[in-house]
Amino acid sequence: MTAHKDDASGSACGKRASGKIVRRTSIGGQAVLEGVMMKSATSVATAVRAETGDITVESKRLKDPKKKCAVLRFPFVRGVVNLCSQLYMGIGILMRSAEVYGDFAEPTKFDKWVAAKFKVNPMHILTVFSLILGLALAIGLFVFLPNFLTGLIFEIPGTVSHPAFYSLCEAAIMLVIFTGYLLSISLMKDIRRVFMYHGAEHKVISCYEHGLDLTVDNARKMPTAHSRCGTTFIFFVVVVSIIVFALVNWMLDAIGWTTDSSVLNALIKLGVKLLFLPVVAGISYEILKLLAKSDNIVFRILRAPGMALQKLTTRQPTDDMLEVSIKAFTTVMEMDADPDMPESRFEVKVGVAFARKQLAAVAPYADESDIDWILVEATGKRRSELSSLPHLTKEQFFAAKKIAGKMADGTPLQYALGNTDFYGLRIAVNPSVLIPRPETEELAQKVIEYAKDKGEIEVLDLCTGSGAIAVAVAANTEAKVTATDISQAAAEVAKANALTAGVKVRVLTGDLFAPVAGEKFGVVVSNPPYIPTGDIASLDERVRKFEPVSALDGGADGLDFYRRIAADLPEVLADGGVFFCEFGIGQADALKEIFSGFDTEVYKDMQGTERILRAVKRI
Repeated sequence: MTAHKDDASGSACGKRASGKIVRRTSIGGQAVLEGVMMKSATSVATAVRAETGDITVESKRLKDPKKKCAVLRFPFVRGVVNLCSQLYMGIGILMRSAEVYGDFAEPTKFDKWVAAKFKVNPMHILTVFSLILGLALAIGLFVFLPNFLTGLIFEIPGTVSHPAFYSLCEAAIMLVIFTGYLLSISLMKDIRRVFMYHGAEHKVISCYEHGLDLTVDNARKMPTAHSRCGTTFIFFVVVVSIIVFALVNWMLDAIGWTTDSSVLNALIKLGVKLLFLPVVAGISYEILKLLAKSDNIVFRILRAPGMALQKLTTRQPTDDMLEVSIKAFTTVMEMDADPDMPESRFEVKVGVAFARKQLAAVAPYADESDIDWILVEATGKRRSELSSLPHLTKEQFFAAKKIAGKMADGTPLQYALGNTDFYGLRIAVNPSVLIPRPETEELAQKVIEYAKDKGEIEVLDLCTGSGAIAVAVAANTEAKVTATDISQAAAEVAKANALTAGVKVRVLTGDLFAPVAGEKFGVVVSNPPYIPTGDIASLDERVRKFEPVSALDGGADGLDFYRRIAADLPEVLADGGVFFCEFGIGQADALKEIFSGFDTEVYKDMQGTERILRAVKRI
């Protein structure tokens, strides 16, 4: 991170320099996940390389420092204010950049409740919490731990108890912990990339300050270190804290606030040191600000340790990282130059390949076809258009992920969607009804072809389930359609589907022909349960586990329902009337025998399997 100053953004100081700074700027920055944040006195812009490869920018105007409370701009005070504001802004931008790159989560019910109840963005609460937690961890690691370990060391018998030795020991431990911390986090892959963006941030700022055009080629030649870097600031904080804490140790001994217990002494000193942290921050900021004003030999020597430490927090960036940094920097310059330039928000894009991978992880039972249809549902695109779909919006991705989440336990796609396509219609389905198969569409087609020429013929759909056949016939013919099912839950689904399709279907509840006793129909159609009981256990797990077994189990040989239908069909079917039904593999000959009192014909489905029976009542 490059620290910020409160003066106005710099202007050119004349001719281009050969290795020397010719124009100064207050613009500083911070590396974020796959991006860079740049900030001037009055605006801030963050550019992030999205997972899709595009650069997206979020910009915002800031309150003019000159309009802030004068007290907050006093020397030393401004350092503390600047540090706190930078930490808050930095954490918020860091979380936002992670969201852009794909590390985002759908708002939880709690998030929505907080937003509605308190009119507060839950992200702001999370940012504050993260800030407090980060400060607590920093204090614990770099203040409490050195203080605690030093206290333990001075508990050792024979240790020279002198404030100077105590302070030197504490300082040494603090430096070791600080350096070790930087070395350890630099081993993490994501942090290494952040350090590369840190280098890109410095290079672009240096490129501008050296009077060069902001191009990748020019920025590439610049050093990764910068005099205003936050790493240098942190180094000053460490050094200043060592001096201040040494004075604190001496002061406490001088006024007699110490005891014979080293542990108690350590706790007393820790409490007092915490009170002096704002002093440390204020002094460190003023030192950084002072040393950034000149490049003379004395200032370079004083900056040297911090500049050297930047070798741990910066890496050579790639050209695409420099592009991101340039975009952030130029956006800030444009906003400063044009007060009317509007603010912008990140356009969060989710690459299709990334989305598919995430959906497959959420729904491990889903196949590629399932994921296709999830994306169709979420985006409103046709399946044929998915191959040319560049990306999803965050909202579309959340919608797709929500559907996939319903399939995590193996729930079929159609139940997760709550609907399926059948004969050009959107048919609602739930676990109380079977999911209509393509073969059943072929059955509906046979009925529709027959009924189209018969005018207002009476059609009865037995075991209607979702009502798919009944609704398709009613929507494509002038037939008067009745549907029956023994399941009240299934009947409710069928009624809803007829209402949604805008067609009239009389839906009755009862066992087979019982609800229509005494009535005659020109066409009876049925897709009854036809799986042999012994075969249920060998069905696909998702069918066996989630679809209603009562709509699958056709008895020992799978033909129980056909025998019952054949027994009562002559009383219900009008003279010359036709019965259509779907049946299972290998059941054709048995069905011909069961309906031997009718003129029968068997049709094959699109897969070449005997699947549909037509039985005509003899006159």
